[in-house]
Amino acid sequence: MAAKTTGKGQGRNKNKRTKEKESNWQERVIQIRRVSKVVKGGKKLSFRAIVVVGNEKGEVGVGVGKAGDVIGAVRKGVVDGKKQLINIALTKSNSISHVANGEAGGARVIMRPAAPGTGVIAGGAVRTVLELAGVKNILAKQLGSNNPLNNARAAVDALSTLRTFPEAAQERGIPIEQIYS
Repeated sequence: MAAKTTGKGQGRNKNKRTKEKESNWQERVIQIRRVSKVVKGGKKLSFRAIVVVGNEKGEVGVGVGKAGDVIGAVRKGVVDGKKQLINIALTKSNSISHVANGEAGGARVIMRPAAPGTGVIAGGAVRTVLELAGVKNILAKQLGSNNPLNNARAAVDALSTLRTFPEAAQERGIPIEQIYS
């Protein structure tokens, strides 16, 4: 018996959808470093790229890629960043719902929600993570290390701890009206 076919042209439509889905992702390179490894014949040079991937709609991830050339390192960083994606819930004013703290390595990040029109007040890698996550009004401060990779990971850690009001009410087992009062 012959296998049942799905119809003519369905494979092409699937490819179009995946390309459209991928096209709304933005990538920003935070840092490119030339690193070396000492081997028997001398030093082997390669490049390390730290990349932030986001869609400005509440999804963001930080990735690291290493390769012999810069373009390859960035490409690997983008793939790694898409594997590390997290979802965050934004408020109507494109801010976060409550104060959040994050840690990674020696870096600590504090984030506070801000009033509409404030903008993104943050520095370095944390600013890039917040912009690609779609946050428009926030106050953030880096504490401790100024390593861009650890600061970006600390920002993602802080964003991953965010909870919405309905989630908090469900965890406590109380009605949502009681949280607002």
